[in-house]
Amino acid sequence: MTYSPITPVILCGGSGTRLWPLSRKALPKQFVPLVGDKSLLQLTLERVRLLSPEALAVAAEEHRFLVQEAADAAGVPLRQLLEPEGRNTAAAMAAAACSVPPATLLLFLPADHHIPDHEAFAATVQAGIDAAQAGAIVTFGITPTFPSTAYGYIEQAPQAVDPAWGRACAVRRFLEKPDAARAQALLLEGHHFWNAGIFLTRADTLVAALERHAPDILQAASEAVRDARADGSFTRLAREPFARCRSQSIDYAVMEHHERVAMVPFSGAWSDVGSWNAVAELAPPDDDGNRVVGQGHVRACRDTYIHAPHRPVVALGTERLLIVDTADALLVAQADHVEQVRDVVEQLLEAGVSEATLHRRVPRPWGVFDAIDRGERFQVKRITVKPGARLSLQLHHHRAEHWVVVKGSARVTRGEDVLTLHENQSIYIPLGVRHRLENPGSEPLELIEVQSGLYLGEDDIVRFEDGYGRT
Repeated sequence: MTYSPITPVILCGGSGTRLWPLSRKALPKQFVPLVGDKSLLQLTLERVRLLSPEALAVAAEEHRFLVQEAADAAGVPLRQLLEPEGRNTAAAMAAAACSVPPATLLLFLPADHHIPDHEAFAATVQAGIDAAQAGAIVTFGITPTFPSTAYGYIEQAPQAVDPAWGRACAVRRFLEKPDAARAQALLLEGHHFWNAGIFLTRADTLVAALERHAPDILQAASEAVRDARADGSFTRLAREPFARCRSQSIDYAVMEHHERVAMVPFSGAWSDVGSWNAVAELAPPDDDGNRVVGQGHVRACRDTYIHAPHRPVVALGTERLLIVDTADALLVAQADHVEQVRDVVEQLLEAGVSEATLHRRVPRPWGVFDAIDRGERFQVKRITVKPGARLSLQLHHHRAEHWVVVKGSARVTRGEDVLTLHENQSIYIPLGVRHRLENPGSEPLELIEVQSGLYLGEDDIVRFEDGYGRT
């Protein structure tokens, strides 16, 4: 099938606290491998390849390399608009619309939804093109399969469809998340759809709608685009005007007030993967309804979900339980209480628990490090550096480091010296000495780093040269 040209805009914001401990602020759910070995963002990019050979993403500055890694894995050339701070979907969409030619047809979609049938999704998007070209903002309603209280709803209008809209129907109104009784009634009425938060519109149509309903958001976003700074495939939105932008969703800012809103129904499988119950449903069940990912084992259990990628986790005699194990935190929850995970994360934050936001394994633009052990005045990390990558030229005021190469070869700058280390060789970096680690090889470099000193925080880094735009 031949598809009309569309520019997909992937909205990569979101903190992912509802899927703690796997998803955290430093690594939200869109970047976590949840479906096989692929992240939801990678799957989203693979899905839009049918609609366009390239895409645009709106992402946080601190996540730009995670976004790029997903794009590389999906084989999709990507340009990123980088937000200096999150300001919700209205500001993100406004910035994207202001950064492209007015007649560009934009498809806005979240980075963290799961839609397994890519061709059905692409065909549904194509069905909305006529309405979008005719000046409507097109949304896509998911045909509900049960009376969900977790989603907002879209009510289809009974009046005749604008002839210029093709297969799209008119929207009467948007509804908030209902209670159970109301959700059941909406399902029985038959003309209500789940709101997926996916939109198709011309850039100038969205700009005009923002000018009418949220002119302050449009002004701040357009100024942030006007004063943006380009850095390769990254475009950094100007901090001061974007920070002034009011934080509001596009639903509240525009969609609930706009007249020319069309909808195309989608009847394929869809999930916003918004809770651990939704994640559990992505795994096939056994005869007792148990779902196991990784090294989980169940005995005399029913409707139990185990996520255990690192070590054996055994459930015995449990029912309607979710067990999520990570390297540094464990969640055990009754299935009816998973919506309270976000509240638990807030409680951990108030208690100063670092695992509320940070993983033990931390991605970096050059690779990844895993903080495998820590005690008074010492920390041990496993460091992996990508082929051809290098860390910044840096020094530390409060710690010394000892590196042992486990796999591959390392080029090390230490003061005025440049040395090459091979497997089983080591080097000492004294406190206060400029140093840099590089991987000159074609395979990943793995080493063990032992830090010692009075202070071992990640902010004890003074960078002199860096190839990743960090200060």
